Parts: sequence; C-alpha cells; structure tokens
Amino acid sequence: MRLVFLGTPEAAVPPLRALVDAGHDVVLVVTRADKRRGRGRDTSPSPVKAAALELGLPVSHKVDDVLDAGASLGVVVAFGQIIKPHVLERVPMVNLHFSLLPRWRGAAPVERAILAGDLETGVGVMAVEEGLDTGGVYLQDRVVIHPDETADALRSRLVAVGTDLLVEALSGPLGEPVPQTGEPTYAAKVTPEDLALDWQRPAAELARRPRVGKAWTTFRGRRLLVLAARALPAGPEPGALDGTVVGTAVGGLELITVQPEGKAPLAATAWRNGARPAAGEHLGG
Repeated sequence: MRLVFLGTPEAAVPPLRALVDAGHDVVLVVTRADKRRGRGRDTSPSPVKAAALELGLPVSHKVDDVLDAGASLGVVVAFGQIIKPHVLERVPMVNLHFSLLPRWRGAAPVERAILAGDLETGVGVMAVEEGLDTGGVYLQDRVVIHPDETADALRSRLVAVGTDLLVEALSGPLGEPVPQTGEPTYAAKVTPEDLALDWQRPAAELARRPRVGKAWTTFRGRRLLVLAARALPAGPEPGALDGTVVGTAVGGLELITVQPEGKAPLAATAWRNGARPAAGEHLGG
C-alpha cells in the first residue's frame, strides 16, 4: 500500500518505523518546518523528519504536497494541523488517536484524561473527517491509567499499543469504521492556568497536575514549580506548610520534587531546609 505519513513529535516515530518495517511503501512524510535552535541560525528538524531522513523517505512541510504523491491512503499521528477538505477528498486518511472516542477529542487527550481522574483511556485507529476527531473507529484498545502515572509514561504505553493497532488495521482492507457513540468531551491544549495549584481544591485533584506537566504555585512572590507530589488524607489549613505537606480543601499535598524560579529541580526536603518557611507562611499567597 502506498502511504503518506503526517506527524511531528517523538510519539509519531514508532508508528512510522513500524509501517516501513511492515513493508508499506511510504512515498512521502509531511511534518512541521525545521525550528530555529537557540539564538543562532541553526535549525533542528522535527523527530519525525529526522526519522524519515534516516529511513531514506522523502519529506515535505506542505500538506498540499500529499495531492501529487500518488498515495492511496494517508496516516496521521500527532500531526497538530487541520487537514483541509480538498486534501481529504483526494486522499482518504486514518488517524491514530490516544483516547476512547468520543471522549477527549482534540489536542491533549492524554493530559486531559489524567487531569480528569479517568481510570482508563485507550487508543484507536479512526477515519479522518473534516470535523475534529469525529470519524468512525476501525480498531480500538483500552488501557488502564496507573495511579501516579505521568502523561509521558502513559503516552509511551499508548504509542506502543497504538502502533500495533495501526499495523494490524493496515494489514488488510480497512472495511467500514464504527460510528462513535456517546457524549463527546474535548481535550483543549493544556495551559499554565490548568496547572496552577489552587489550595482550595482537594489534594487528590491537585496531585494529578504534576503528572501532566509543570504544576506551579508561588512562594514569597516567586513561582515555585511542583514536579512531583502525592495526596495525603490529612494536612494543615489550605496553603499552609507543615514540613513538605501543603494543606488543601480536603487532605494534604506532599511535595516531593520542586523547582524554585531560576534554579534547578531539587527534593522538596532540600528546598524547605534552604528556604526555611516561617511559622504560618503559606504557598500561593
């Protein structure tokens, strides 16, 4: 089967390699343009472009180049761009999506599943339509979300499962996709505001935010990143420090790894020993 592959980040590299290893003829890889590196003129390719060049595959930064590639199918993995109708009319496409659709359509399904406290998620091979992740699903597999699992770790497991699903789906005729059923939810890109630690919220909720990215609060007017933490059943009043435990609306959040503004990450115990919070001093105030 002659394929075009559209993807950008590291998560898209295993599916690309697997398709080539399975004997598919990947006639074109489309990815983002090279990014400038640092302050100089040097640029760096996307992870997908680097892998494609290593595999000897032609690369483009323009989606419309798909039209003249002579492919019978497009494969989309974490591409990050809307594919316009005039392209889809000429080249049908499938997408590897990291959720149990229609839950978490959109840009950040892995992160949103963790932030919402979902106990499971999944990955599916779906038809690409003009709408946002609205197409039917060819194959799907469920994946349990482990307690305290980070978004990066969960994504790695989903990529492994999804890569196998994709190779299986393309090993023969695709057939007809199964329409999505249920109430859709949308996975908007995670912003710094989503990762702010509001000590008036329960500890169990706040503990999910460091698993997704750089959760943060403030201490003495400067930002303090919380890179790892865990929920405890009890703690002081909201925002107050007791050792390395911060009080919340329900329970306490034990800080494990933090990063003060302008400094390197360090154990929360080392940070507290250096900062020496005064009695009654709060985070986030």
